[in-house]
Amino acid sequence: MKNSANFKTLVLMIGLVSGLAAGQKISSKTVKTTVSGTSTLHDWSMVSTAGSFSGVVAGNAITNISYNMGSKTLKSGKGAMDTNAYKAMQADKYPNISFTASSVNIGKGTLTGKLTVTNVSKTVSFPVTVAKSASGYTITGTESIKLTDYGVTPPSFMMNTVKTGNDIKIVVNVVAN
Repeated sequence: MKNSANFKTLVLMIGLVSGLAAGQKISSKTVKTTVSGTSTLHDWSMVSTAGSFSGVVAGNAITNISYNMGSKTLKSGKGAMDTNAYKAMQADKYPNISFTASSVNIGKGTLTGKLTVTNVSKTVSFPVTVAKSASGYTITGTESIKLTDYGVTPPSFMMNTVKTGNDIKIVVNVVAN
């Protein structure tokens, strides 16, 4: 009887240790992505709250990071501007923007991974803050990119009298648990 109890305790401990070694899977509760830039007429921004994030907490890091957002979930509040942006991003042909990374430490640091816009993937590194709280993790990062690096021709309209700048800033704020 004692061996049976010891065996059950051993199996329970192995299961517990295996679960801890595998890490805690987390996914987005909320995601807000803001893309902003300039034009010859005025500064502009587009916001999406429809992205998704997932990762695995292992020790003091989040690993297997995946972020996805539909291109057409970005909205400026101005229909014509949205239409021009979707056309420039070829959103019908390439409907998703994604980012993957192997890991990031909890705290302040640099996140390096692959950003894919249209059909172009590039390695990017940018500063992030990963904060742990009782309810989960908040991840905030900001990166600046050039549209043309990702096969996106900066939109223009009114017979090219209004042109979008090539440089944009992306701010992502994720709450995951």
